[in-house]
Amino acid sequence: MNVGSKEEALAALAWLVEAGAGEAIAEAPVDRFAPSDIPASPLKGEVARHGREGAKARLVGAAPVDHTDAALSAREIAARCNTLVELKAALEAFEGCALKRGAKNTVFADGNPDGRIMFVGEAPGRDEDIQGLPFVGRAGKLLDRMLAAIGLDRTKVYITNVLNWRPPENRQPTPEEAAACLPFLRRHIELAAPEILVLLGATAMRHVLGSTEGIMKLRGKWDVYQTATRAIPALPTLHPAYLLRQPSHKKLAWRDLLALREKTKTLGLA
Repeated sequence: MNVGSKEEALAALAWLVEAGAGEAIAEAPVDRFAPSDIPASPLKGEVARHGREGAKARLVGAAPVDHTDAALSAREIAARCNTLVELKAALEAFEGCALKRGAKNTVFADGNPDGRIMFVGEAPGRDEDIQGLPFVGRAGKLLDRMLAAIGLDRTKVYITNVLNWRPPENRQPTPEEAAACLPFLRRHIELAAPEILVLLGATAMRHVLGSTEGIMKLRGKWDVYQTATRAIPALPTLHPAYLLRQPSHKKLAWRDLLALREKTKTLGLA
């Protein structure tokens, strides 16, 4: 057995033990063709409803998340928070998003909460999950360079994400996962009270503005995000992770950055 297959076999065995398999060989032979009175496993349906994370949680004994109740609970909890400190504590205690079970850290925000420009990304990646801060990996380093190109840095802006926990393998968040986190993001925006929102990528644009259009169609075009008390100019642009995959589109992001710089001058923020 080679090293790779040995490690895979041990990992599979550990997973089975965690799932409750107590013995590998029974004392008596098992007739695999005998009819069974045990009902068919609901695992397949569980995967369809809640994804692989929910199915694994079921196997290890954790109750699956009710996403409808989670979204309602998130709205109630977020509405009671009157400061960013309270909101962060509430989010760290929130158990209504299944992503939290597989994450190392709750990723809340970085930068200056008094900064007048707030950037919203999609979700934490591996480096963000490890450090507990948004945009600290390769995409984050590119974002820092983008900010520097127009005279900004993290002491002048505030940065967060739609989701506060890393999706496995950096996959797209499901609508249910996003719905459980959105009340916290909306309250986050209200409490931070920025003068400008910059939405990094399609996921941020879709969930903040409710748009169904593609990011390439709406990037660089100013929109408005409406809170309970005020309207905030919002600029969709390309996510730095996308620019790492498509460097030829950096010229489009540069145009958006110039539009952002012009807006800061117009609003007296420069």
